[in-house]
Amino acid sequence: MRLAELSERSGVSIATIKYYLREGLLTPGRRINATTAAYDESHLRRLRLVRAMIQVGRIPVATVREVLGHVDDDSLGRTIRLGAALWALPQVPEPDAEDEFVRAAHREVEQLLRTLGWSNAQALVTISPAYRSLVVAVATFRRLGYDWDPELIASYGRLMHQAAVLDLDFVETRPSEAEKVETAVAGAIFVEPVLQALHRLAQEEESARRYGFE
Repeated sequence: MRLAELSERSGVSIATIKYYLREGLLTPGRRINATTAAYDESHLRRLRLVRAMIQVGRIPVATVREVLGHVDDDSLGRTIRLGAALWALPQVPEPDAEDEFVRAAHREVEQLLRTLGWSNAQALVTISPAYRSLVVAVATFRRLGYDWDPELIASYGRLMHQAAVLDLDFVETRPSEAEKVETAVAGAIFVEPVLQALHRLAQEEESARRYGFE
């Protein structure tokens, strides 16, 4: 398809597509002549993803470029490729290592990973943004004075593992390696709000069943 058709099918203006091309968010089309290029379905798919990451995910252009650079790096195995792409997304800051609640949270989260048998996650604790996010959340919860039983946290972890199985089962349905990684990245950005909304709806439903509407 020509640029005008790509714009029409994607709903993205020609000027914006040209900007994405200049910024390296979209690979150049196949050159037909000095002034014309042809684009295919992979460009359309990538363009829609880029647009969603920027507009819906509120991710800066530079970060989108970094994430997609990892998505397209076929020199990496799938796990490393996916991990690099996900770790490039915006993350929580490094917590204060001297904070007593943070130190306690580190111990608690490391024990949680042992309880769950997540040996791969254990091996990545020093570099994983997800591990850091969990430590920050647990530390904050403890600082507020909530006595959240470790087995309850483990139960949530087991539920999340089931969600991860569903995630990757869906990723496996995609035909190409790039689409698999793209789908996983899109899931990290757009499925998590779905899970959060379902969680809150489930809480509302369970609250009404237990306590009624009085």
